[in-house]
Amino acid sequence: MLPGGLVSGGAGRGGGRCLLRWLGLRLWSRRGTLLFALLWFGSWLFLNGLVLVHRSILSDYCTDDKSKRILQRLCLEFGEGSVTGDMCEDLCVLGLVEYKRCLYYENGKKVIEARWRGNPIILKSKLENFSSYEPLGILDYQDTAEELSPLDVVFYATLEVRNSLGLAEDEEDEEGGGGGGGGGGSNSSLARLLGKKLRNRDKSYSRAELASLWSLLQQEEYTFLRVLQDLSIHVAKVLGSCGHFYAVEYLSAGHAWDQNIFSLEEVAGARGRWTVREKVHRIARSFLDMVWHFDNDFTHKLHLCDIKPENFAIRKDLTVVAIDVDMAFFEPKMRDILDQNCSSDDDCNFFDCSSSCNLNKRRCSPRRRNSNLQVICEKIFRPWFSPTLLGAKAGLPLQVELQQAVQECSETDGGVEEDGGEAGQDRGVHQRLLSILTRLLQEGGASGEGGGASEEKGHVHTALNF
Repeated sequence: MLPGGLVSGGAGRGGGRCLLRWLGLRLWSRRGTLLFALLWFGSWLFLNGLVLVHRSILSDYCTDDKSKRILQRLCLEFGEGSVTGDMCEDLCVLGLVEYKRCLYYENGKKVIEARWRGNPIILKSKLENFSSYEPLGILDYQDTAEELSPLDVVFYATLEVRNSLGLAEDEEDEEGGGGGGGGGGSNSSLARLLGKKLRNRDKSYSRAELASLWSLLQQEEYTFLRVLQDLSIHVAKVLGSCGHFYAVEYLSAGHAWDQNIFSLEEVAGARGRWTVREKVHRIARSFLDMVWHFDNDFTHKLHLCDIKPENFAIRKDLTVVAIDVDMAFFEPKMRDILDQNCSSDDDCNFFDCSSSCNLNKRRCSPRRRNSNLQVICEKIFRPWFSPTLLGAKAGLPLQVELQQAVQECSETDGGVEEDGGEAGQDRGVHQRLLSILTRLLQEGGASGEGGGASEEKGHVHTALNF
C-alpha cells in the first residue's frame, strides 16, 4: 500500500502542478491580452493626438498654396458681385497684382507680400474669409442698399468707427473742443473726419460696396490707418482694397538683432553722403517727432502699447512709420483697458502700457503711468546709443550728454497726471533729446532737414470714397 500510496500521491501532486500551470497560463494570457489592449488603445490615442496637433500646426502655417487659394476665393466672390474694391479688377482680371509670398498667418490673420503695378505692397486681412465678418444687418432687407443715401452710410460707418477705436461721442465732443486728454491739434473728431470722406458721393452705394466697406471697418488696424491717413506721416499708407483685404505700402521693418535696427543701406538714395551714425540720429529725431505728434496733435492722446523694432519701419527719407498698430489705443480706450482690479502694480501692466494700483480701492488707475517716449528710450534709444556701439566716440562730450539724457528718459514716468507735472517733465526730456540730436547733426556737418514728409504715391486709394 505504501508504494502504491506514494505513486498515487505523486500523481495527485503532478496533476495539481498541471492545474496550477494551466491556471497560470490562463491568467497570464488574460493579463497579456489586457496589456496588449491597453497598449493598443494608448497608441491609438497618441497617434490621433499627433494627427490633430499636426493638423492644427499646418492650419496656421504660412504656405503659398493656401495664400493663393484665399486670393482665388476672393476673386471668385468678386466675379459673383459679392465684393468690390479699387484693386479687385487689377487683382482678378488684369493680373496686375503679382503674388510674392506669405509673410504671416495666425488665427486667420493673413499678411501677404505682393507687387501691384510693379510696386511692392503688403496685403492684409484680420480674418481669412469674407464670410467670417459680421454682415451689415440692413443688407438683409431687399433693395435696402439702393435706398441708402451717402449720409446713411456715413451714420453707420461713424458708429462702427467709434466702436472700433473706443471713441465715445460725448468724450469726442468734449475733447475736440479743446478739453483735456493730451490732444489738441484738431477740433474735428476722428470719426467725423472719416465721415467727410464718405459723404463726398453723388450716387448711392451698391450692396457689394457696402458689404466690402463693412468688412474693412471691422478691422481695427484698417480703421486706424484710414482715419489717420491724411493726418499723419508716421503711419503706413493704405493704397487700395478688394473685399476684406486691403493693401498698405511696403516698408522694410526693423529687427532687434540689427545693431542699427533698420537696414540703412536700403535708404541711402541720393543722400548716400550721410554716415551710418548721421542716419541713426535722423531716425531718432523722427521717433521724437512721432511721439510728440501722437501725444499732442489729435483730439485724443495715442498710446503705443507694443513698442519693438519689428513694429516700425522707415521710408527713404528716414521718416519713422508705425506699421503694426494692433496695440495702439486712443486715450478713452486706453483708460478702459487699464481700469481693472489689482493687488499690486504688476497687475496694472498691459504690455508696454502701465499704471499704478490703488491698494485701498484694489483698482488700477485708468491713467497711464509711463509714456510712449519712456518706452522708446528704453527699447530703442538705449541700445542705439550704448557705449558698446559707439566705441571710441562714446567719450565725446555730446555723446556722453546723449547717453545721460536717454538714461534719464528711460527712468522717468511720463504719464499724464492731474497736475500735469509728469507730462511737463516728459516734455522737458523730449526737448533735451531733440536739442542734443540736432547739435550732433550740426557737428557732423549735416543740415537740419530730413526725416520728414513722406513721398507721394502714384495711386490714390479711392475705393468707396473711403
